[in-house]
Amino acid sequence: MRLVVAAVGKLKRGPEYQLAERYRERLDKIGRSVGLRSVKAVEILESKNRDAHHRMVEESIALANLIPDGAAVVLLDEKGRTLDTGNLVDAIRSWRDSGRSACVFIIGGADGLAPGLRDKADLTVAFGALTWPHQLVRIMLLEQLYRVATVLAGHPYHRE
Repeated sequence: MRLVVAAVGKLKRGPEYQLAERYRERLDKIGRSVGLRSVKAVEILESKNRDAHHRMVEESIALANLIPDGAAVVLLDEKGRTLDTGNLVDAIRSWRDSGRSACVFIIGGADGLAPGLRDKADLTVAFGALTWPHQLVRIMLLEQLYRVATVLAGHPYHRE
């Protein structure tokens, strides 16, 4: 199953980019052994529209266009469910084992995600009740996906 992290906004070169890339590379290496391949990060430019609603719609359309047919879709949203790592492992294992070709994780822009995109979600996840900068959410997501792959591989990185 291919993994895609699709986000609105560019992660500028620097410490955040380096950390995100470090987890993406680690995930790519261990993921192949457990059926998680081709870990790809895709960045969508922020809409320049002056109206917040139109920005949200334009960004959501661009993100929706990245979702391949039959893919599992996970939205990261402050109103989503708070999962533990085991819940995320179970969801990804289930999608992988049921033959889903891809799992797309979507990080929207500052104005959120359009209802039409929300309707496509198999799962909506929050990283707690706090509001996080999009750059940190991307890093935390990549770390969690790496952690999921290590659990699936029986690697001791994750401890219960």
